[in-house]
Amino acid sequence: MTHQSPEIPPLLGPDEQPPYSVYNPDGQSGVVLVCDHARNAIPRSLAGLGLPPEVLATHIGLDIGCEHLSRKISDRLDSVLVIAGFSRLVVDLNRPPDHPTSVPAQSDGIDIPGNCSLSTQDRQQRIDEIFTPYHEAVATELKQVCGYHTRVALISMHSFTPRMDGVSRPWHIGILWNRDQRLSEPLLESLRGEPDLCVGDNQPYDARDHLGYTVDAYDGRQGLAQVMIEVRQDLLTTTKDVSRWADLLTRHLTQALDGWGVSVRR
Repeated sequence: MTHQSPEIPPLLGPDEQPPYSVYNPDGQSGVVLVCDHARNAIPRSLAGLGLPPEVLATHIGLDIGCEHLSRKISDRLDSVLVIAGFSRLVVDLNRPPDHPTSVPAQSDGIDIPGNCSLSTQDRQQRIDEIFTPYHEAVATELKQVCGYHTRVALISMHSFTPRMDGVSRPWHIGILWNRDQRLSEPLLESLRGEPDLCVGDNQPYDARDHLGYTVDAYDGRQGLAQVMIEVRQDLLTTTKDVSRWADLLTRHLTQALDGWGVSVRR
């Protein structure tokens, strides 16, 4: 007689938000924006991962201010934007699934009780129900935009905490890249022309250490250029601040996109 292991219940309830949403789905430009760490929501079945709401509201739970910034840039570029529905602490959409920080047991010195001693099955469930649908949505939007434009840009939007692991981060903005520098090089050059900006090249961390899965997954695709952008979170605290950064980034992105031949209209 064989014994089957009990089937674990779904991670997401039928009335919970989906693992992603698409903003401005009819955008006309040759740009696809993604916001991997937009929100701090946790599936109800995970009971907040054992963390209080005030901890989930910090930088370990989400990229503070980034969804608001991404939406404004999407409006200005008339681009589609794919927004993650759940916290990076559930499963990090910008890490390979087998990466040590894909489901972190600790973040910035804070233990994540709900991520300790996870079974292989529990981990795979998070990948199947959140990670995979999100990246399938990104692939779908890219395919659609590539159907209208011969040259397309994938831009991954992030924000970073001014201090991490006890170390201060002086940069106002970081431009991150791995092998593809078609957008990062012109962006770095033009942003460094802003006299009041401290601009980081592969800062606050180095994307060449396999820490930019969302753009790396499409590296080498013909006609597609990729870049990651990080803005420091204390610069995105008010609506006015976010609008100012959206205007600044739109101006520099438009210049870089024009140089690569990416249209902002169909």
